[in-house]
Amino acid sequence: MNSLQVWLAIVGGLVLAAVVGHGAWQTRRAGGKSRAVSPPVGPGATTTAAEPPSLATPGAPGTCQEPSFDDVQAPTEPMPLDAPVVSAAPAVDDRLAEVPAPLAAPVRRTTAAQRVDPLIDAIATLRPEQGLFGEAVLAHWPPSRRAGGKSFLIEGRVDARSDWETPQAGHHYAELRAGLQLANRLGPVNEIEYSEFVQIIQRFAEPLAATAEFPDMLDEVARARALDRIAVHHDAQLAMRLTTRQGQWPVGWILQHAARHGFVAGSVPGRLVLPGRGDDAPPVLALVFDAQAALAEDPDQSWVSEMALVFEVPQTPQAEQPFNAWCASGQALAMSLDALVHDDEGRPLNADAFALIREDLDGLYAKLAEFGLPAGSPAARRLFS
Repeated sequence: MNSLQVWLAIVGGLVLAAVVGHGAWQTRRAGGKSRAVSPPVGPGATTTAAEPPSLATPGAPGTCQEPSFDDVQAPTEPMPLDAPVVSAAPAVDDRLAEVPAPLAAPVRRTTAAQRVDPLIDAIATLRPEQGLFGEAVLAHWPPSRRAGGKSFLIEGRVDARSDWETPQAGHHYAELRAGLQLANRLGPVNEIEYSEFVQIIQRFAEPLAATAEFPDMLDEVARARALDRIAVHHDAQLAMRLTTRQGQWPVGWILQHAARHGFVAGSVPGRLVLPGRGDDAPPVLALVFDAQAALAEDPDQSWVSEMALVFEVPQTPQAEQPFNAWCASGQALAMSLDALVHDDEGRPLNADAFALIREDLDGLYAKLAEFGLPAGSPAARRLFS
């Protein structure tokens, strides 16, 4: 073996050793990254869930009690001299330990889908010359399902014995229909909105070779006005005002306390919501405060002195006990934040006031059911929106 072969053998051995070493290093590195890290558990810590707070007895009339502030302690930490004065309550970090754990998350369930309803819709019928595939219907779907300030729905059915459904690919439809909502919180449908609806549906029907039949406009407008009168006299929103006893609250403090009681961020700044039980159900409650304060970069440097806990009566079924949730959440937040509780006119809300509200609320529920619009039903949710 000459000297060149010896040097080549040595170089080859070094390269092989380097490859093996690099592979071992990569294996050790990957194993270290995949190892799960368990959080340290302090002495006496447990993994069991905390007991939910007992704030109100669900289902019992008049169980909402007047908040009590006898146990509120004075602040244990000095505040900066240049900071606004906060109400006489413990510092944020100390007080959070006293906030009850959130109630267990409700079981989610699918709520009824929105459907055309003869009670609140003006219904146009579309009869094609021959059956229509769902793909063809969807290809000519109107770009917007609104006529003015009113929405409309389109449904199809396979034959006279089948149920109406929202058109979908893979289905074959013998008939279609479109329902224009006659009224909402913006008022009743008018002649201009009805005419726009007719034009949209006619443009939708033409490429499908379907004949569209519409109810008389004057009759439907008159029916819309009658429905609007019912809605105006039976719409209700309960609002509980929470104000500081003195000074202001940091927005960050509000967010932390509200989260402990099940509230999550809403779709707009300054609005926290207690989610409903259904997958597409509206919120049970909304906690509303100043939107400009909510948009601050640092929530702990933004301050508010008032909030409103709002309950939309027609939107939630009576069986869900939204009134009890309203009372319990208001009581819990008032205790946590050391807040005064009053109505929109500044009158204190106490046990007697809540009992009267509950009595009036039960009467409203009965009236809505009498009109075929029980609270929380798809028709009621559409009408009172």
